Amino acid sequence: MSRDIEGSRACTITRAADAQSQLIPESPRGRPETSPDRSSGLSSSHPAPCHCQASSSNFQILAINTNPSSTLSSASSAIVANRSNARLDKMFCEDALLDAQKVIELRVEPSPRVGYQLKHVALHVARRYSEAIKAFQMMRAKLDSARDTQIRKLREKYISPSKAEGDIQKSIDAQLYTAPLRLLNTTTGRLCDRGAQISAFKKSTEYNKLLSSVMTHPDLPVGCIADTVAAYFRYVMLSHRWEENEPLLHDIQDKIVYKLNAPGLTKLQSFCKVARQAGYHWAWVDSCCIDQNNNAELQKSINSTFAWYHHSALTVVYLSDVSPSSKSGALAKSAWNTRGWTVPEFLASKVIRFHQQDWTPYLDDISPNHKQSVEIMHELEDATGIDARVIVAFQPGMRNAREKLQWASMRVTTAPEDIAYSLFGIFGIQLPILYGENAQNALGRLLQEIIARSGDITALDWIGQPSEFNSCLPADITSYAAPPCTLPTLSEDKIQTAVSSLRHTVTVGQASKLFNQLEQLSAPRFANCRLHLPCIVFPVTEVRRKPGAAHETSFTYSVKADGLGDLLITTEERLLQFSRLRPTRQTFLLVLPWDRRLLELPDFAGDAESIGDWPQPESSLDDSVGDWMGDEELADSESYSRALRLIVRLGQPFGAFLLAQQRGGEYKRIASDHDIIAQVVDGASVHSMMDIRTLEIL
Repeated sequence: MSRDIEGSRACTITRAADAQSQLIPESPRGRPETSPDRSSGLSSSHPAPCHCQASSSNFQILAINTNPSSTLSSASSAIVANRSNARLDKMFCEDALLDAQKVIELRVEPSPRVGYQLKHVALHVARRYSEAIKAFQMMRAKLDSARDTQIRKLREKYISPSKAEGDIQKSIDAQLYTAPLRLLNTTTGRLCDRGAQISAFKKSTEYNKLLSSVMTHPDLPVGCIADTVAAYFRYVMLSHRWEENEPLLHDIQDKIVYKLNAPGLTKLQSFCKVARQAGYHWAWVDSCCIDQNNNAELQKSINSTFAWYHHSALTVVYLSDVSPSSKSGALAKSAWNTRGWTVPEFLASKVIRFHQQDWTPYLDDISPNHKQSVEIMHELEDATGIDARVIVAFQPGMRNAREKLQWASMRVTTAPEDIAYSLFGIFGIQLPILYGENAQNALGRLLQEIIARSGDITALDWIGQPSEFNSCLPADITSYAAPPCTLPTLSEDKIQTAVSSLRHTVTVGQASKLFNQLEQLSAPRFANCRLHLPCIVFPVTEVRRKPGAAHETSFTYSVKADGLGDLLITTEERLLQFSRLRPTRQTFLLVLPWDRRLLELPDFAGDAESIGDWPQPESSLDDSVGDWMGDEELADSESYSRALRLIVRLGQPFGAFLLAQQRGGEYKRIASDHDIIAQVVDGASVHSMMDIRTLEIL
């Protein structure tokens, strides 16, 4: 148990004892008597902080008031009570319990209830929490039966067992909300559902200690309860490559894992032992902790897996093919590093430890978290292509969608749909799990969600076969293996030079009209698997096939379009040939998919950076302009400059799509075996030749 949790519980005892001291009436002198060697301590109105340490000196039982009819008995009770308290100071719990029992047996008020107070505290300090709870209940009963109204009111300073149990249950529910549905108990070796997990906690020493503390202090911060509950329910996740004879749920249900001898159980047993030795009560393995035959459970589990790994106390990565004698580099060669599901597992986890074939730490690194190992993280970076800083502090979301798709592009999964399902958590989305839908459909639904929610069209940048889901999407995730198309960029000096030149040929009205038209374009969206894509359109005027061998499976075409330089496009599809002199009814277009980033507007979409962190936009105007130009004129000038910068960018090379019109007026993307890089012939006339539309693509 962690020191923080232990301290918080000790704090509970302190406050409970301070509150108990108020049950003792004043001495004949008019104020409570205290031992001369004690400090004043903390009153019930000033509770101790949760980090205070347990000390028997915190438990203070004061002298008992006497009355004429029972002076001798009361005096004896006070002597024994104070002696019990003194013995608690020295942690002589058994002696203190004997004295508490003597006070109870005197049967002279208020001796019994003071005796039960002493007994509760002594039992709590002795860690006999179940008995402490019973003593507390007896003390409450004595308060209820007291003749003095003021004494009975002291009952309000405590929490009833049912109320305390309810408060703890709230923390349990909150803790388990983000935990797996089933977990292996590392102590008993049994698989437990939520009910069994809660039952195990309520039978534990940790629960009784917490309950005993909560009942005696109504002002205990919720955080102290939550910390104790969280400490008990911390769990360990396994990241591994599935092998033959992996145990499933029905193989271990209602059985003790440690006693089973069936093939394939050695890994499970060793993992549970590693988790137990690390101090954790619970462990999770995907093969046997999910009911694969329960669709509702399977749906929830797959959509929650990323969160489960993220909230785990530890993820153990088992490298079954890495021998104990292996050197640095073995991790990169492990089959674990080829599997689809392992990517979200190591990205989501905050604490990770890599284990070799014999369950010893990889590279003999015994540090508590291998995400803090520079050597191991650099090896993982080289093996995965993911920046080590991203691995250490990954946050799910839509940003850099194309890069994230590349991470998974060469991974494999047993179920073809899993290559898409494994990415749900990385992008922070949840979708229906439909095994049997096929990989194209699963990947199509994922990409559709990414584009529709983020407006990020980089997911449309791929090379390969088109998907049956939509021709703008790839049929396979391997189409993202190649790095994204890299286009030449202009330096800021060249942009400023081009902007200055355009001021002589493009009016404010012309530039603003183009800028406003593009700014008002809606984001790309999907409807019934149809992509509605805002584009800048260039009509194709000629398609001619280049000569090639008769047996070729790919064909190269010379393509001309209004306003663009001539292109050579290679595709596996046979295209209808035509020219201006020999036109065709079918329309072909070369399009620039619209990307709002070309507007150079601030990005407000969930950035972590604050407004104060944003760099100030550079003005293309001289600083002295503001001295003679009014605010309105200055704003107009800046808008004009921004619009001219857009025209300059539109005149640069861009990644184009070749679209062929279908019978219903929709379009279909013609996949090419390489990026189609197009460029406007006359950059100065961009503003006058832009055909801006939103096209429906099948």
